[in-house]
Amino acid sequence: PPPPSRLHLHPSSDGWVCFLKDPQSGDHNSGDESHHRNESKKVFPVLSVDYKHVKVPFEISLWVLLASLMKLGFHLVPRLSNIVPESCLLIVVGLVVGGLIKLAGEKVPPVMDADVFFLCLLPPIILDAGYFLPIRPFMENLGTILMFAVVGTLWNAFFIGGLLYAVCQIQPANQTGLSLIGLLPCLLFGSIISAVDPVAVLAVFEEIHINELLHILVFGESLLNDAVTVVLYHLFEEFAGAGTVTLTESLLGVISFLVVAVGGVLVGAIYGILTAFTSRFTSHTRVIEPLFVFVYSYMAYLSAEMFHLSGIMALIACGAVMRPYVEANISHKSHTTIKYFLKMWSSVSETLIFIFLGVATVDGPHSWNWTFVTVTVILCLVARVIGVVVLTYFMNKFRIVKLTTKDQFIIAYGGLRGAIAFALGFLLNKDHFPMREMFLTAIITVIFFTVFVQGMTIKPLVDLLAVKKKQEAKRSINEEIHTQFLDHLLTGIEDICGHYGHHHWKDKLNRFNKKYVKKCLIAGERSKEPQLIAFYHKMEMKQAIELVESGGGFKLPSAVPSTVSMQ
Repeated sequence: PPPPSRLHLHPSSDGWVCFLKDPQSGDHNSGDESHHRNESKKVFPVLSVDYKHVKVPFEISLWVLLASLMKLGFHLVPRLSNIVPESCLLIVVGLVVGGLIKLAGEKVPPVMDADVFFLCLLPPIILDAGYFLPIRPFMENLGTILMFAVVGTLWNAFFIGGLLYAVCQIQPANQTGLSLIGLLPCLLFGSIISAVDPVAVLAVFEEIHINELLHILVFGESLLNDAVTVVLYHLFEEFAGAGTVTLTESLLGVISFLVVAVGGVLVGAIYGILTAFTSRFTSHTRVIEPLFVFVYSYMAYLSAEMFHLSGIMALIACGAVMRPYVEANISHKSHTTIKYFLKMWSSVSETLIFIFLGVATVDGPHSWNWTFVTVTVILCLVARVIGVVVLTYFMNKFRIVKLTTKDQFIIAYGGLRGAIAFALGFLLNKDHFPMREMFLTAIITVIFFTVFVQGMTIKPLVDLLAVKKKQEAKRSINEEIHTQFLDHLLTGIEDICGHYGHHHWKDKLNRFNKKYVKKCLIAGERSKEPQLIAFYHKMEMKQAIELVESGGGFKLPSAVPSTVSMQ
């Protein structure tokens, strides 16, 4: 190693540079030519620091690492996670991190940017929900879900916006600036805060293990109300800028809702069919099978967003359409990869969203108004309760399985708000909406109230009211046989009676799917395989994997049916 006298540290634009200096230089250099040669010669850096070069990926990795460590830490303390929902703890972590950054005198990074949220954090959560969506209970309750998602969200938006405007107008003009807020900005704020958030609902409802009916009603509503929220948001934003609303524009708004909703579903379905068709030809390149699922799904979301259609509904449709065909084509290893990668990706995104909410709250800026914030929280609760009770009263007249008073309470109480509302508020232009900061403060307060107060108390209330919990029992071959038998029986009864209900149309769709669609989208003999046999193979493989993972050796449990008995 060189003697210490030859090692020199010099500051540079990239940090501190360490280099070796020739002891002869400077002592025997004479004349202008030698001096010029020495100055023009660049020293070789042995060690240099260039943080700016890696700043963005390094900070992203730090945030992901923080989110993963927090998630790991909460589950290592079961007593804490049993009392407080994970979403609440993550928001607290975000508040602490944001506070520490502020105390250090640094600028809080704009982590809750609308583009980051809508283009990077939200799609994995929605794709995970859409791909693993329980289709049968979702379709059976589609009417009720649409009533809550469309009519319920419209009611919430106009009820909250209208009454907020009334409260703002009765305020003294010289004390607060509330009297200056017009009707259209209030309705815009109502449309932002009215929608139930899928991320918040998923985070809380998965922890309380509520029964499948209530879970699919609230979660389905949070997914499908996206089209209503998008249309109302853009509609009132345009109207607030123009200042006037005509009857023609109102009718165009209704047509826009249909275009946004149906267009989003169509875009998703097209990409789902493309994914299934592509998976037909992947038998020789199994390693890229999961990639098609992720890329086509993300393309569906981006294509819908590009045309201002519902990206959430596009992802749900894409996941739901592709799954039965893709799973028939891809290998079991690819299926496992898709499952765990989606779960990991959505879990990290969900964790980051709640941490970023806490950080963004510290970042500000805020404009606190006691009247506006308090009235907003009260109106959100009142509108939700009235909407659920009235809509359930009408829906129970047509439902076979009625929604009880306990069910209605959980549906109303589970209407949580989350980061989508914050991101939409963040998108508002301050030039057109000078009250933007007050809106954001009220939105954050509502999110914190629903996530902390309702999220923390819903589990004890479910136990107190003895609401039916989710059954973990696995579906058996016997149950599948009886389900299919009842479907055929009800279809036959409808045909005899001449009443073409949903069983009739479901049977027609299944026949069309079996005769034409499966032949195009599923490779080989699997396209001709009866539904019962396909279910049996799927269940048998699942049980075999579970047996291997549990280390059960070669002894098969008695629950596993034999292939001989099936034949």
